[in-house]
Amino acid sequence: MTSARSGADLVDWNLAVSTATRLARPGPQVSREEARAVVAELRRHALTAQDAVREHTRMNPARLGGDGAAPVLVVDRPGWVRANVAGFRTVIGPLTRKLAARRADTPGGAVIGSLGEKITGVEIGAVLALLSSKVLGQYETFAAAEPRAPRTPDSPAELFDQPRAAESAGRPGRLLLVAPNIVQVERELDVDPHDFRLWVCLHEETHRTQFSAVPWLRDHVQSEVQSFLAETDVEPVALLERLREALAPGERPGGSGTLLDLVQTPRQREILGRLTAVMSLLEGHADVVMDGVGPAVVPSVAEIREKFQTRRDKGAGRLDLMLRRLLGMDAKLRQYQDGALFVRGVLDRIGMDGFNLVWTSPNTLPTKEEVHDPAAWVARVGRQSQPKPPDE
Repeated sequence: MTSARSGADLVDWNLAVSTATRLARPGPQVSREEARAVVAELRRHALTAQDAVREHTRMNPARLGGDGAAPVLVVDRPGWVRANVAGFRTVIGPLTRKLAARRADTPGGAVIGSLGEKITGVEIGAVLALLSSKVLGQYETFAAAEPRAPRTPDSPAELFDQPRAAESAGRPGRLLLVAPNIVQVERELDVDPHDFRLWVCLHEETHRTQFSAVPWLRDHVQSEVQSFLAETDVEPVALLERLREALAPGERPGGSGTLLDLVQTPRQREILGRLTAVMSLLEGHADVVMDGVGPAVVPSVAEIREKFQTRRDKGAGRLDLMLRRLLGMDAKLRQYQDGALFVRGVLDRIGMDGFNLVWTSPNTLPTKEEVHDPAAWVARVGRQSQPKPPDE
């Protein structure tokens, strides 16, 4: 693992990793032979899913100008944590540089900063620990494409890929499949494990296809995220004032109660609206593709979808629900629903080739309003294709 500290970093990343690894809940009990079989099957399913998704979506990286080079890694929970450190460092780079500059001009800033790095490292580690047991798979948009670090042959970690926590330096992302979490959920749902693993791979492979087939997409998303962070007002007085306003009784302009809502500026709300639209598109598209491909390759897809959707809707205990809301995870679930309705609405009207106009440029992405009104997007963009009347 590369050094986690630099002059501009205001987070002790090594401490974040060690905290998350220590706090993460253990995965399901499996024998070594079972673990080997799961990892091998996920790697096979990733290849199967790649061909199925590209055929169904008609998104071929070579045809659309992408490179298709993003690797697939099968990881455990600590591996997922280490991989995400790379993404966090890349994403919040502009903000940490801004904060570092302010700290340098503050009396006693070096001492306060050193303590702050450790506190923030522990806080991020705690969040990563929580998420490490929930994520089934993830396309890591901002991380390095390095496939894995060297393994020790006799180590338990030899079963899993060990992603490096290096900065991306403009390289394509990578797809992570979190084997322990996939096994845990398939057991909780009591579904066919082989079908469930392929079903998960179909969803995650769709994300890899989206980013590898559409060459401008990664830079566009990264630019929007960094613009959001660059707009952060780091004056403590201003942050406290917005926090006070957000917690006051009455209507919150554009807020839904997440941590981001409590501190964002009007300009950030505008950027976040665009990001919400594109993430709804990506998540909804993956869900629709997963169900569209499923019947041909996953025999028990109907049972899996029903049980998985029930699990999503039911949620968990009160504490978990509160944390999900504060971290914006409820918004993530809404993205699946809203985005899927948008994608199905467009497909019903103009078919797959018409829908794929969405990948032409940032200007053809749906707006936040169009995500809830697919007919409006078709009227603006989809008219370039041969229309097909919606099914009644």
